Amino acid sequence: MLNPSNKDSGNYTRRTFLKTSTVAVAGLSVADYGFAAPQTETLALAGGQKAVNCSKEQHAALTKWPRYGDAEKKAVCDLLDNNKFYDELPAFEKEWKEYTQSPFVKSHINGTSALTSMYFALDLPPGSEIMVPSYTFFATCLAMRFFGCVPIFIDIDPTTATFDLEDAQRKLTPRTRAVVPMHSWGLPCQMDRISDWAKEKGLIVLEDAAHAHGASMQGKKMGTWGVMGIYSFQASKVMPAIEGGMGMYQTREYFERAAAFGEYNDPAKFPKESPVHAYEGTGFGQKYRMHPLAAALARQQLKGLDALNQLVNKNVRAMNDRLTRLEGLTEPHCRADQQRVYYHRNMLLIDFKKLGCSREALVKALKAEGVDVNFWDYPEQHKLKIYSEAKWWHHAPQVPASMPGTAYINANHIFLPLFYADVPELIGQYGRAFEKVWAHRAEVAKA
Repeated sequence: MLNPSNKDSGNYTRRTFLKTSTVAVAGLSVADYGFAAPQTETLALAGGQKAVNCSKEQHAALTKWPRYGDAEKKAVCDLLDNNKFYDELPAFEKEWKEYTQSPFVKSHINGTSALTSMYFALDLPPGSEIMVPSYTFFATCLAMRFFGCVPIFIDIDPTTATFDLEDAQRKLTPRTRAVVPMHSWGLPCQMDRISDWAKEKGLIVLEDAAHAHGASMQGKKMGTWGVMGIYSFQASKVMPAIEGGMGMYQTREYFERAAAFGEYNDPAKFPKESPVHAYEGTGFGQKYRMHPLAAALARQQLKGLDALNQLVNKNVRAMNDRLTRLEGLTEPHCRADQQRVYYHRNMLLIDFKKLGCSREALVKALKAEGVDVNFWDYPEQHKLKIYSEAKWWHHAPQVPASMPGTAYINANHIFLPLFYADVPELIGQYGRAFEKVWAHRAEVAKA
């Protein structure tokens, strides 16, 4: 895959910033759609011709997600015919283990159950605190409460939208036992720096890699940097199986505890000297087994994962390398030693003060040009009701007064679609649409 940033890793700090079928459509080309270049410089808002000449139906075909093809359909139908349902789970686990080079893996019904099993496997004393981003899905934070643990909410770096180590360093308490970076939108967190700091402070490193299928850093797949990590295979994810999850473990002890928490058949498979073997027949009380049809889908999706990520990265680079030349428009910073993927959509960051118009006005103008653009502010976990009620927690989580990085990302981003075909002319039309709007931004601000 191509490196999604041509910037180096130096001088990007939170403080300085605040101060200042899977691959079935890959063979499609522009000729299949017949896009035409825009003929006017007048904004579409002002009656000019749209810059993007693509019908809704064409656009939907290029951006449809999830994508299942003949291979997925055959795998599911074969499974229904042969009734070898539960053979799919160990087969998928073996393939995922080989792909990620993780010592131990365990499939789960979803990412939330993988997180719950991970926190159980930690076996921390009640009242232990775990650092998690507020900018995440609720399961990253809430699953720990079933075992008496309490979240410490950490901000995100406004240059990356990922875990802010500087904020974590300020919020360390005597009760902190672990840290859980989340690889937002498929961009790896700075796991080398986080791991070094955690080792210095005696903290356990975990990973929420639910967005990051295929992403790596320094050659190591995400989910293998921490002692445990999780993935989600829910329908929106980079590798969709409709529902599903995976736990990844660096030690047999963590693996056996996490596996037996949600699969009562597993203790009998472990060595007799294992402390978990004695729980044969019951496990630890939950049933988080992955659905066999989901495993069948996931196995086929895994086969095309790298090729699809490579295609998406190529398209994003073609788009972003052009758009980031515009004043005030950047993308989340990716280090040269990080190999990111793209989950959901292509996030761009815009300094709206520098641009001189509001996000709403910009989106309206771009949509008029035919651009599929939107924004979605990630719910900030620390602001939600359940964290303010003492009855759910060993002790009350500390609710931060502000999260400037999270606030900045939420207020200053837009999302563009990911294209699952080779369409350079359409990408060029998107670029022209942005250039038109930027050239007329004073007019856009007044619209």
